[in-house]
Amino acid sequence: MSSRRYVARGVPGGYRVWNAKMRRWWGELYELCPDELLDELNGAARPEKLTELARRYRGLKR
Repeated sequence: MSSRRYVARGVPGGYRVWNAKMRRWWGELYELCPDELLDELNGAARPEKLTELARRYRGLKR
């Protein structure tokens, strides 16, 4: 099993996306775990889909 480049990590107030290769945070703080966003980042990484998913998860509240 290969390791994933992008993973969600719990931080105070929600989740952040960690880039394991670059060793830094990607994106913003999300209140809900961005599972679909992580799948897209680790998969095809289509820019239009990433933008749509990031906007959707940014707006979601608990």
